[in-house]
Amino acid sequence: MNHKILITLTSCALLLAVGCSKKPKQELTETNTTKPVAAEGAKAAMSHDDSLKNAKLSADQESSRLEKQRSSLEEMMNRLMASEIYFDFDKAILTDKAKELLGQCGDILQKESKLTVIVEGNTDERGTEAYNMALGGRRAQSVVQYLINYGVAATRMKSLSNGDEKPQAQGHDETAWAQNRRAVFSVKVIK
Repeated sequence: MNHKILITLTSCALLLAVGCSKKPKQELTETNTTKPVAAEGAKAAMSHDDSLKNAKLSADQESSRLEKQRSSLEEMMNRLMASEIYFDFDKAILTDKAKELLGQCGDILQKESKLTVIVEGNTDERGTEAYNMALGGRRAQSVVQYLINYGVAATRMKSLSNGDEKPQAQGHDETAWAQNRRAVFSVKVIK
C-alpha cells in the first residue's frame, strides 16, 4: 500500500510539474503579443513627432515664401507707383497707364491673401497744408478703390495721406512737383 501511495504522490507531482511548466509558456506568449503593441505605440509616437516637425518645417517654408513674396511685391509696387503712376496737378484721377499697372498689382494681391497694403498719397508743395493732406488722401483712396473694384478685399488695404511732407524730389519747379504727385505702397504679411 505504501507503494501505491508513493506512485500516486509521484503522479501528482509529475502532473503538477507538467502543469506548471506550461504556464511560463503562456506568459511568454502573452509577453510576445504585448511587445509588438508597445513597438507600434513607439512608432506612432515617432510618426507624430515627425508630423509635427514636418508641419513646423512647412510653416517655416511658407513664412519664408511669403516674406520673399512680400518683399518682391513691395519692391514692384513701389517701383510702379513711384516711377509710373503720377497724378496731374490738383487731380486724384488714375490714368490708363496707372490702371494697367494697378491691375498687375491686383492680380498678385488676389493670389496672396496674406498680404496687406498701405497706400500713401503725396502732393507737391503748392497749396495749404490742409488742402494737400486732403488731396493726398483722395489720391491714396483712388488707388485703394481701384483695387477694391478689381477684387481685392477692402479689409486688406489702408489709405493714408502724407500731403507734401514726404517729397520724392527736391525743388520748386514743375519737374520736381510732378515727381511728388504720386502714391506709394508698403506691403505687410498678415500673421
